[in-house]
This record gives sequence, C-alpha cells and structure tokens, in this order.
Amino acid sequence: MPENLNLHKDKLFENIFNYTCGGIAIVGIKGEWIKVNDSVVKHLGYSEEELYKISFQDITHKDDLDIDLDNMRLLILGKIDNYQIEKRYFHKNGSIVWALLSVSLVRDSQGGPLYFISQILDISKQKGDRVQLEILLNVTKEQNNRLSSFADIITHNLRTHASNLLTLFEFLEEESHSLVKDENFELLKESITNLNETVSHLTEVAKIKSVEEGKVVSLNLCEYVTSAIYNVSALAKNTNCTIENQVDVFHQVSAIPAFLDSIILNFLTNAMKYRSNDRDAVIKLSSEIKNDYVVFHIEDNGLGIDLEKYGDRLFQMYKTFHRNKDAIGIGLFLTKNHIESLGGRVEVKSKVNEGTIFSVYLKSA
Repeated sequence: MPENLNLHKDKLFENIFNYTCGGIAIVGIKGEWIKVNDSVVKHLGYSEEELYKISFQDITHKDDLDIDLDNMRLLILGKIDNYQIEKRYFHKNGSIVWALLSVSLVRDSQGGPLYFISQILDISKQKGDRVQLEILLNVTKEQNNRLSSFADIITHNLRTHASNLLTLFEFLEEESHSLVKDENFELLKESITNLNETVSHLTEVAKIKSVEEGKVVSLNLCEYVTSAIYNVSALAKNTNCTIENQVDVFHQVSAIPAFLDSIILNFLTNAMKYRSNDRDAVIKLSSEIKNDYVVFHIEDNGLGIDLEKYGDRLFQMYKTFHRNKDAIGIGLFLTKNHIESLGGRVEVKSKVNEGTIFSVYLKSA
C-alpha cells in the first residue's frame, strides 16, 4: 500500500476518533485512560491531561463500579465479546453524568489483552426525563388512589343517607294519609326517588377501577354472546327483533366474566331499545382478529345516531340522544369504562335512520 494512502488512512481514523459526536476512549487493562476524544472531555469536564493522571475507577459511582469491573474481567477471560451498561460518572464539578457505556477488548497477535475501546454516550437528559416521568406517574397513582377512596366514602355515605330518607318517607306515607294527597309531598317523593337512582349510578361508577392483570381470565366470546342472547330472548320476541350470532366460536378474549356479560348485554338491549318503528329490528353480532385484539361488532338497523352532533358526548354520563322515556344516559358510560378498564376501546359508526355499528376491541387471550 502506498505510503501516502497509509497516511491518509491514519488521518481518517484520527478524524473519526476526534470528531465523532459520541465519546470514545482507549482504556488500559488496569482502568487508566490512554486516549480520549473531545466528547469525553466535554461529557466529564476534565481536560485530557487531568484524565490521563487518573483511572475510570476514580470517577465512577461506587454503586456502578463492581458491575463494570466484573464485565471487564469476563472480557479478558474471553467469556464475552463486549458489553453495554448504564453507569454513572462524577463530573469534575461534582454532578452525576449518566452514560451508556459500550466496551470491547483489543488483543495482541498472541491473544493477550492490550486495551479496551469504550464508547461513552451521555444519557443524563434521558435519565432525568425518565425520573421526572416516574415521579409524575407515582403522584398520579397516589392521587388516583385518594380519589378512589374519596369516591368510596362519598358513595357509601350518600347511599346511607338516601336510604334513610326513603325509609322516613315511606313511614310518613303509611302514617299520614292526608300528606299523600299533597302536591308538594308527591314532588318530595319524586325527588327522593331520583336521589336514590343517582346514588345508585354513582356507586356503579365508583366501582369501575383499573383491573389487575391477575384477575383477567381467558373467556370464549361466542359462549358469552350466546348466553346474553338467551337472557334477552323474551325481550327480542316482544319487540320482533332478530339477533344473528356470527361470532367466531374460537375467539378468546382477556376479560372479567361480569364485565364481559355487562358489555354484551348493554349493547344488545340498547340496540333493541333504539329500534326503528319503520322496520323489523335486526341485530348482527360478529367478531374478527385485528393485531392483538378480538374486535366484537354489534350492528343494528335502528334509529342511528347523529355523530356530527352527538359524537363527542356519546359516552358521557347522563347524555341521551333519542326521546326514549327509559333512557337515562348511564349504560354507554358504564360500558365504555368497563371496556377501557380491560385495556380495550370502543369505536362507533352510525347513520341516522339506517343504524349503528359498535366495534368493541378486547385484548385477545
């Protein structure tokens, strides 16, 4: 190879070593710094001369030193070819520098260890962001726990007081017949009844919490759909509703039995409740696999929903979209929360006077 080409090659390697944005260092077998590039100097705050007078052990956090030295020994013994760890260095100003350290070993022609090549990537910002995120998540978890406890206490107390009010009212109704005819007494009765219903709804909402993974089991979707159809068979007959079950018999979902029952029944009864008087009601149930989910489709030919008008409020509590006297706006809210507590989601397509398709994404078992 011509001498000028060798010189050019040497210069090229020197430029790569000096100007790469990541830290590169040649480290001796005992841990002494042999050569460092500008990035190492910048990351650690020491000049080249200062680094050459110390070893990496001198500026490594004590909690990270043993794992680094152990891996070095494994390299020298030939049991590993390289290693990568996260470790902490002390900056010259005393601050902590988090680094992603990648190390390989160069040997001589007889296989003896010569020196280590270390790549040092400063990840202090990423680690700081991760710590902040963990703190935020811990605070959020604590706040959620407090809110959950608060909701439990409030709903328990409200339920107790509402129940007492209803009992007192019933005593008055039995003992004071003259009050029964009073218009204000009737208004009071209606208010107490509504209060009890509201407390009942709030109690159901308070029960919805994130589900622990261990409580979720593998359930056959078709079996639960078949059971739900049987449970609403009388209602379907009375409303001239045909339910077509095309759910795949092999589809298994990760869910809690009571939640899956509730989800299916709510969508079935809603489809019957909001049927069109212009045609016989038909509900088609089917399922498919999409990535890690079993997608359960509930398609009806009912009244449909104006999604442009109501789409953003569809699953909110106490929101109703048809003049149905039985509608209270709690079913879809609870159903959506059950689905999301299982790690799923729900999507909806609908056209007014044509029908609606709800697509429930449940984690595949």
